[in-house]
Parts: sequence; structure tokens; C-alpha cells
Amino acid sequence: MSIDLKQLKYFLAVAEEKSFSRAAERLHISQPPLSQQIMKLESELGVRLFARTTRSFELTMAGKALMQEATELLGRMRMTIDTIRQIDRGEVGRLRVGIVGSAMWGPIPSLLERFQTEFPRVTWTLHELGPDQQLEALRSKQIDVGFWREPRMDEEELKQSNLRQDLCFRENFCVAVHKDHPLARQDAIELTDIANEPMLTLHLNQSAEPRYLIQCCVNAGFQPAIFQEAAEPQTLLAMVGARLGVALMPQTTSRIGWPGVAFLPIRTNPPSANLYIATTSQDDAPVVRAFLKILNPDG
Repeated sequence: MSIDLKQLKYFLAVAEEKSFSRAAERLHISQPPLSQQIMKLESELGVRLFARTTRSFELTMAGKALMQEATELLGRMRMTIDTIRQIDRGEVGRLRVGIVGSAMWGPIPSLLERFQTEFPRVTWTLHELGPDQQLEALRSKQIDVGFWREPRMDEEELKQSNLRQDLCFRENFCVAVHKDHPLARQDAIELTDIANEPMLTLHLNQSAEPRYLIQCCVNAGFQPAIFQEAAEPQTLLAMVGARLGVALMPQTTSRIGWPGVAFLPIRTNPPSANLYIATTSQDDAPVVRAFLKILNPDG
């Protein structure tokens, strides 16, 4: 048996119009090929679909049953096609986003808001992970995109990991000190001004970022004295507020009022807190393309 969707479409047109001539006009074809397709359909099914007399044109019982089934089938097919096209445009699907915690103090919330507005049928989830964890999650396809800060991965490492990494937000680090610290009276400081201060930092074995910041201090001419390490930026700020030391934090951190903490820009060669997005280079998922389009509409 060989029945195609075109035959069902032709059959429905005749059944709804109750006229071959009107159905042919509606379908923008001539009547002879329409009649041939209906006869072929009846032959394939082995039933009569229309009861034709000189005075009437009615569906048979088999025809009425086929009309109902064909209407539902073609409706489902149209919905399927619409869904497939929406998936191809990234309008339907799932997006798993990896982030470092400090990214939520910057542009990421507004980016997610725009994405939610433009692609309301996409389900997205946030996964707060360190850079190393995000890297492994991307490799194992547990997340679709990842956001982390400097230092940027080198091209060879990106190639070996089948990743691409793009700059999405420029930012510098600043110094977080207690609001009563003598440095807090200045509008900006040099990195060397904290050379003798107890340094609070994220775990040095957690990612390359805290090690990068230590190297920036060394490049500026001093070896920082690490007093405490922590897993979360909020913990560092709580310790700064408790007068336990100073910390290097992304400038966007200052947008949130942290009790007892002042944020000081660094005048000369501030460490970069640039935010990067990483994706799997071999994955061209439509929902990821849609997300990247929101991030870079001119890209």
C-alpha cells in the first residue's frame, strides 16, 4: 500500500468542499489529476470513499472515518513540522549553563532575561561550577555553555578539548578592603599598596583564576601573603567585612552593597576580570546558536 500525504490533502479538500471542481480550484490544480488521485486512493484502500449519484455527492461510512482520521493526522503533521522548525531555530529545547558565582553580579542575569523573553519555550538551568568543573562538564556534555573569567585558555588547550572560547564582557579586578581601612579613603590605589596586607583568595587549586591573580601581584613586584582561602567569593567578602584581610574581586561585585566593605579601583595595570563563554566546537545545537545570538547579535 502506498498512500502519501498529498492524496490525503486532496481527499480532505474534496470531502470538505463536496465538489471536485471547487476542491480543484481551492488546490490550484485542474480537476482531472484531482479525480485521478482520489481514484488511486480508493484503489489503494480497497474501499469507496464517495457515494456519487446524479443528484448527490456524499461521503461513505469509510469516507467519513477517513476524513476524521486524515484531519487529525495532517493536523499532527503540521504541528510536528512547526516543532521541528522551532527546534532548528533554537526556539524549543534545553540549555544547561555553567557559571562561576561572580558572573551573576555582572551581565549574566540580564542576558538570561533577554533569552527567556525571546525564547520562552526553551528550558534552561544554571549550574554553578568552578572553571575546572565546567571544563569537564563541557567535555562530558553535562552542560552546553560555560562562563568563567581570566585567564583565557590557550588555543592548543582549546583545540585538544574541542572547545571554543569567546570574550563576552570586559572587566577588571579591584581591591576589596574593610570600609574603615586607611586605603578606603582613597579613590583608587596601586596593586602594590596591598603588598603587606593579608590576602584572602579563592582556593588556589580550584581554578587558574586565583593563581593568575597571585602572578599579577608577583609581576607588580611583591609576593602576596595568603591568609585564608575559600570556595566562594561571598565567603571572601564576609572575611573582608570582618577585617581579616583584603581580596581581589571583579569590579561588578561593587554593585551589591556588602556590609563593611569598600571596593577600590586599581590605577596601573589592573588584573583582568574579563568574562568568557566556552562552548563545544563540534556541537552546533540550535539552542546554543540562539543563545550566542542573544549574547552577540551582530556576530
